[in-house]
Amino acid sequence: MRIISGRYRGLKLNEFAGNDIRPTADRVKESLFNILYDKVFGARVLDLFCGSGNLGIECLSRGAASVDFNDISPQSVKVLKGNLARLKGENVYTVTTGDYAAFLNNARGAYDLIFIDPPYALDVGLTALKIIAERSLLTDGGVAVYERDRPFEGTICGLEAYDERKYGKTYLTFFRPAKTEE
Repeated sequence: MRIISGRYRGLKLNEFAGNDIRPTADRVKESLFNILYDKVFGARVLDLFCGSGNLGIECLSRGAASVDFNDISPQSVKVLKGNLARLKGENVYTVTTGDYAAFLNNARGAYDLIFIDPPYALDVGLTALKIIAERSLLTDGGVAVYERDRPFEGTICGLEAYDERKYGKTYLTFFRPAKTEE
């Protein structure tokens, strides 16, 4: 697992032992950031189920203004902090260890990019999206990316699923704030 582009390009990130934690594959990450190329620089980013910090650190490398990392697992946060310690230069980020819903319910301000990549066995991504919509945590031009092992079905009041891509067994669904009728 490496940083693909930006000032930390080529930096190899620490990973987890075993198969319990599934980081976003480099191929999927490269495709994701090709889609988001114009959304990252200067963005306020949330890496909600951050694991090793793979996605959020890629954003820092590409010039994001700030990244908030959150994960409930102390093991994940330990790996994340080890990866963040290897970065050089000015980086604005916060690291929180806690439940995703508590984090979202206490978040201050909206984000330009939100990554939602929970463990596939836990079906909590929909709840996260609902909280994001209810609390207006996505800016007008913002994007939330939901990674999972199956296509997205249904609707989220306040968000519009405007694109979905499949990479092997991984699906990325892209959301933006729903347009309100005036």
